[in-house]
Amino acid sequence: AGFVVLHLQHPGTDSTLWQGRMDVGAALMAAVLDASQALARLQDGIFALDELLRRATRPGPLHGRMDPSRIAAAGHSYGAWTVQHLLGQRLPGGDHGLRLPDSRLRVGILLSPVPPRGLPPRFAFERVARPLLHVTGTQDYGHIEGTRPADREIPFRAISGVPQVLAVLNGATHAAFADEPAAGARWSDPTYHARSASLAVTFLRTVLLGDAEAEVLLRSGVPGLLMPGDRLEVKDFP
Repeated sequence: AGFVVLHLQHPGTDSTLWQGRMDVGAALMAAVLDASQALARLQDGIFALDELLRRATRPGPLHGRMDPSRIAAAGHSYGAWTVQHLLGQRLPGGDHGLRLPDSRLRVGILLSPVPPRGLPPRFAFERVARPLLHVTGTQDYGHIEGTRPADREIPFRAISGVPQVLAVLNGATHAAFADEPAAGARWSDPTYHARSASLAVTFLRTVLLGDAEAEVLLRSGVPGLLMPGDRLEVKDFP
C-alpha cells in the first residue's frame, strides 16, 4: 500500500509477560496496573518518533523514503491506549513531564479502543485533534480491566471535530485482533485481520494521501468489505 511500517517492542508489557507462565492473568493484571510501565510505553513512542525522523535524514535504508508530515500510529488494546495518549488523551495527574500530544503524529488507528479511567470522557479526550479509525468487535470484552464491548465506543463518541471512523465487527473478540497463536484456533476468523487491514489502508489513504476514491468508499460504508452484522459509522469528515 506504499506505507513504511515500524513495529515497536515494549519491554515489560510484551509477549514475555505470558510466555512459559502459568499465572498469565495475574501477570497481565500487574502490568496493566503498573503506572511506570504505562509511562514507559509513552516514552517508547516518543523515542521511536525521534529515532525514526533522525534516521530518515541520514544515510541508511530509511533515508529519503518517508514523509515526516504523514506519520500514523496504530495499536491494539494496551497499544491502542498508548496511541490514544500520544495523540492527547489526558492522564490522571497530568502529563508527567511528557510532551503530549505529540504533534508529529497525524493519524491514529485504534484496535480495541480503551475507555478513560478516572476522568470524564469528554475532558479526557478534549485535546485529541487528529483523525482516528476505531476498530472493535461485538464480543470485545476486556477480561483484565472489565471493559465491555459498548465501552470500546466511548472514545469515538467523546471525541468531536476531527474525522473519525468506527468499525464494529460482528463476533470479533478481544483476542481476535491480537494475532497470537497461543490464543487458540477458536478465536481465529481469517477475515478479521483482512477487514481491519483493508479498513486501515482505506482510512490512511483518505486522511494522509487525500485519496478521493478511498474517501468515497469510507463514506459509502466500504461496500464489499464488511460482513453481515458488521457496523460502520463515519463522522466529522469535512
